[in-house]
Formats: sequence, C-alpha cells, structure tokens
Amino acid sequence: MTADQGHDPRTGEPVGEPVPHTSPSELDRACRAAAAAVPALAAMPPADRAELLRAVAGALAEHAGELVPLADAETGLGHPRLTGELTRTRVQLEMFAGVLDEGSYLEAVIDLPDPAAQPAPRPDLRRMLLPIGPVAVYAASNFPFAFSIAGGDTASALAAGCPVIVKAHPGHPGLAARCGQVVTGALAAAGAPAGTFAVVHGLDAGRALVQHPAIAAAGFTGSLAGGRALFDLAAARPDPIPFYGELGSLNPVVITAGALADRADPIVAGFVGSYLLGSGQFCTKPGVVLLPAGHGLADRLATAVRQTDLGPLLNARIQTGYAQTAAALSAVPGVRSLLGPTAPPAGPGAQAAPVLLAVDAPTLLDRADELLVECFGPASLLVEYATTEALLATLSALPGSLTATIHADPATETDLVTTLVDRLTARAGRVIFDGWPTGVAVTWAMHHGGPWPATTNAGHTSVGVTAIRRFQRPVVYQNAPDPLLPPALQDGNPWRIPRRVNGTLTT
Repeated sequence: MTADQGHDPRTGEPVGEPVPHTSPSELDRACRAAAAAVPALAAMPPADRAELLRAVAGALAEHAGELVPLADAETGLGHPRLTGELTRTRVQLEMFAGVLDEGSYLEAVIDLPDPAAQPAPRPDLRRMLLPIGPVAVYAASNFPFAFSIAGGDTASALAAGCPVIVKAHPGHPGLAARCGQVVTGALAAAGAPAGTFAVVHGLDAGRALVQHPAIAAAGFTGSLAGGRALFDLAAARPDPIPFYGELGSLNPVVITAGALADRADPIVAGFVGSYLLGSGQFCTKPGVVLLPAGHGLADRLATAVRQTDLGPLLNARIQTGYAQTAAALSAVPGVRSLLGPTAPPAGPGAQAAPVLLAVDAPTLLDRADELLVECFGPASLLVEYATTEALLATLSALPGSLTATIHADPATETDLVTTLVDRLTARAGRVIFDGWPTGVAVTWAMHHGGPWPATTNAGHTSVGVTAIRRFQRPVVYQNAPDPLLPPALQDGNPWRIPRRVNGTLTT
C-alpha cells in the first residue's frame, strides 16, 4: 500500500482522497531541512519562539470550522468531543508560549569563580539546557488533535527550540495532512526558519524516521507493540537516541470496603462512566478494578453499562484487536463474564459491545501473564480480593501504569490507605484519590508517565510543562568570555530569566 485512506468508523466508507506515503528521498530532505533549521531556531529569543507557538494556536482556532468536521469524519468521535480537544491543543501551545516567557525552563545556573573554594579553587561555571535537535513525533489514533500533528509532543519540542517531523497516524490521514499544512503555514508566516516543521506518512517512513541520523529524539503515543519496535530501532542506531514512548496502561483502581459502605452508587456510576468514556479508547481508562469479595455490585454494574451509549471504535484494526483481546481474557479459566464479550452490534463501521469481566485475586496471580493485558476499547476486569494480604499481593503483581486510583475511607482505614499510597506510588506516575483517571489536566504540575510498560522512561511526561525537558540537554560553559556565552548565561541577563547564582535563586 502506497497511500493511507481515511474511513468513517460509523459507516466504513472512505473519507477524502488517499494520502500518499512519503518516499525515502522526501523523508531524507525533510530530515536534512530540520537539521539545517536547528541553529536559527535554537538562537531565537524565547519571546520570539513563543510567538511561533501562539501563531500555530491561532491558526488552529481559525481553521476549526474545517478541521473538526474532517476529524469527525475520520474518527467518529463527535463534534463536541473534538471541539474540546482542539481547544485543549490550542491551550497546550499557549501554555508553552507562557513557559518560554517565564524562562525557568532553561534551568540557568551560574557558579562564580572562587579561588578560596575547598578542596580546590573553583572556576567560573555556567550551565543551562539547550535544544537536543530535530525531534520525531509519532501521532496517536485516539486523540487526533491533542496527541497528533500539533499536539503536546510537537508543542513541547518546538518550545524547546527543536525542529519537528511528525509521523502521521494512518487512522486520520486527511486530517493529518490538512493540519500539517495549517501548522506549516502559520510557522512560516510567523518567521520560523525553513525546515522547522514537516509531516510524513507511511509505515516505512515511520521506521526510517527514527533511524535517520539527523533525528536526535523521538516522542511516541500508541500501542506497546508499535512503541517497542520503534524503541528498539532507536536503541539499535549507531548513535542511539532517547525514545520517549507512552505505550499502554492498566490504570488500577483500588476500592475498599469502607468506600463501598459509604458511597457505592457514585462509585458504580463513576467507574462505568470512566471505563466507557470514548468507547474505552483512553490511555487512562481504568482497566483493572480491585474490589472486596462479596461486593454485590455485579447487577448494578451490568445495568449501568447497558444504559451507556457507545460510539464506534476508531477503526477496523482497533475493532479487530479489541475483539481478539476481550475473547482471550474471557477464555482464561476462572474468569467470569458479567457482560460480554459478544459479537459487535449489527451494522456498518467499527462498532463494538462493552465487556466487563471478573476474577478472584488468587486466579489473577496464577494467570497474571494472561490477564494483566491492556484491552484497548470498552472492557475492564474486576479483581475480587478476600483479604488485605490478597489485595497487596495483587498490587505487587501489577505492571507499571500511568495512573493508580484509591477509593477508601481514610478515617476508618488509615493504615490500609497509607500502605496503598506507598504501593501504588511505586507502580504509577499519578495517584488519584476518590476520583477517576480519565481526563489529564494540562498544567505545570501534571505528570503523564509511569514505569514500564506505561512509558519507556518513567522520569518524563508527555503532558504538562515538564514535557519540554525531554527535548533539552545540559551544557556547562567553563571560564567562557561573557560575549561568547548564550544570552541566558551572560552577566547582564538580557532575557531577564530566573537564574540560580552561587546557589541562590534570582528572579
């Protein structure tokens, strides 16, 4: 196949014209242009780079009336959801523009010379973070704006001063191509260097992109299999590069007896709403829920699920993967079906029926390799524990996740809650109390990452201000003449940024 074709998941019908795959020569030209753009983009004052991001945000808002219907036609996610997601994408760009204006992202540190320092005289040392170089971004299927062409990876890389080449997702190729044109035009009009941004299409182009010698880092959101394949290619290069992949997450939820006694109905409603949100196609979907044995919620849960309307899955490939994984989970000995799996509803497109399974904790521990598997779509697994010891043993078996959630009664279960916090903090990047994991705020404090297999590097995030840190590297200048220093480190501090001088933060 030499082109990607969009399809309406509600009908299965083609959408728009096929988008040709990027040829090897086209990919090479884009990567070389990105490398050539590095010096000029890195040298732009932060305030000027901030205006580039604001220009992209403004262009997306200006073209919303065109982009949202195109996204809906290729993803079936609906105008309200997509309008909100486009707003989130714009907000991310504007947030990083504010990060550039504030300046602390450079982490400028100055240690002035001290001939009396012990155990030896100290030279003049000045350290800051610099752009790492051209970044490859791999777009996700389930967030066609916020984790795609102009999403968080692109915004944070551009903010860092890195040219970006985005590998478009084949699930929404027409939208990717048009968004790429909008972003490229906005950057050019705002004065970005030629080569600052490009979009490529096709599986072969995606593989070649992460291996191209001009690429210095990569950001990925997608499946465990796809991310692991690219991660291995990045590591196998003659010059290995950092690969920041968000791959898959079960997002465990622990519900205690105290929580059920206090608020069972809100818990039922909240869980069902969260695991079926977006037809279960969120990376933060609660995929494993630990409940006390004898919880008595089976009928209420099944009823709440049946009363929830589901949209289609994003595409036929996801529909097939969902059906296969749900069937495999339900076939594991000891697993009970509270709902499904069944054949998808009759009709065209990528329809799917919800699945809710249950298993006791000892069986889960015996069959962990088979059961602790992400099922991307409207499915979740209830794990029933009879004792605190069984609960804690189950938590120890869980793989790393983006999130972990606790529903408990701290007043009557103080020791248990303390233990749960410790155990879940070791397994996830975000620990949630009395809430649900779907919904990731775009803020300075957010961390959207976690231990393997949630991400390839638990020390970094793909959402929030510190996402920029993935695409920077530290450099120290020793005894450098002031005129040769970057502006951020010069004595006069011409960019007026926060700096730490001799250990003291100055603003």
